[in-house]
Amino acid sequence: MSHQYTVTERFLRYVQIDTQSDPESNTFPSTEKQKNLSKILVKELHDMGIKDAQLDQYGYVYATLPSNSSKKNVPVICFCSHVDTSPDCSGKNVNPVIHYNYTGHDIILPADATQILKPSEHPELLNQIGNDIITADGTTLLGADNKAGVAEIMDAVYQLIHHPEIKHGDIKILFTPDEEIGQGVKYVDLEKLGAQYGYTIDGETAGHIENETFSADAVILTINGISTHPGFAKNKMQSAIKIASAIIDALPKNRLSPETTEGKEGFIHPVSINGAIETTTIHFIIRDFEQAKLKAHEDELENIVKEVIARYPGTGYSFEVKEQYRNMKEVLDKHPKITEYAVEAVKRSGLKPHLSSIRGGTDGSRLSFMGLPCPNIFAGEHAFHSKLEWVSVQDMHRAVDTIIHLAQIWEEKS
Repeated sequence: MSHQYTVTERFLRYVQIDTQSDPESNTFPSTEKQKNLSKILVKELHDMGIKDAQLDQYGYVYATLPSNSSKKNVPVICFCSHVDTSPDCSGKNVNPVIHYNYTGHDIILPADATQILKPSEHPELLNQIGNDIITADGTTLLGADNKAGVAEIMDAVYQLIHHPEIKHGDIKILFTPDEEIGQGVKYVDLEKLGAQYGYTIDGETAGHIENETFSADAVILTINGISTHPGFAKNKMQSAIKIASAIIDALPKNRLSPETTEGKEGFIHPVSINGAIETTTIHFIIRDFEQAKLKAHEDELENIVKEVIARYPGTGYSFEVKEQYRNMKEVLDKHPKITEYAVEAVKRSGLKPHLSSIRGGTDGSRLSFMGLPCPNIFAGEHAFHSKLEWVSVQDMHRAVDTIIHLAQIWEEKS
């Protein structure tokens, strides 16, 4: 498939709009500035002729590319990406740079010579020889996570409008805020969206399809100590801070931690600790691909807590488990054609398909369990959440092709 692609031009514009989300915010979306990009997307969709494109109060963009097929029973599919960028690294005043005809060398980012993109550390670069690599200038993240996906969906819609010979059913477009802080689909209206199946365009390496995620829980552990005046504390004080420290120190050292696990291995991970002598709270995230193992990790953590607490008479604790998301494979396995069609679309785009698992979650995890089965397809983004983030122009082209082929395949096979 050969098109006059618009994805690069769109991407270079979109990344210059600051859309960073904020985990400390109590509003939704967490930052109003995310809507600055969403408003532009709605206008561009209107300019393409998508009449129903709209931005709602929560920052969601909904739009429909109407069917051009004579078939009556083509399932409605949705393509989804998120507009926000990570709070982990500045997304303000992004200055994208294109490094043409990459030869396999180290790329020194122009505004900070200490920021060096090295094939030795980013081996996927060696698959990009001859391609055009886009980075930021070294002072910010790039925003390919997930503006590459946004631009790819926008270009695919543009191509489908300008190539009516490519037949497709109704296609729904969904752009979400706040994915980076785990709130991306909190207020999405699936009835309004009206899709049967979905694809998030938010993956990494070209050709990859992610049909499995961690299952995830949060644990809030509250330690109740005994506070008294430190000058008169002998045999009386039981510091919740020290108890919490002892619990963290008792966690497994060579397994069940993010820094010692990979592949399908889960973990117990303390992410914050806050408190004082009388009460201290530790927030944990618990991750595994199997739900039974998730529960086993939580039981192991609570057993550690009980053993430590037993050494401190008169103290106590509360142990609250909160479900975050579940492995979307549980849902996707009930609808095998969603993944099968994605594999076929990747092949038609000239790439080798690769099914993989995410050691994390996506909007697709939540959407799948909300009733919209939704695997994740590559957008070409790499080294995200960092100043070394990059994407190649050619990988974005292949992502556009994959979206177009997916639309075709659903129509063909109906």
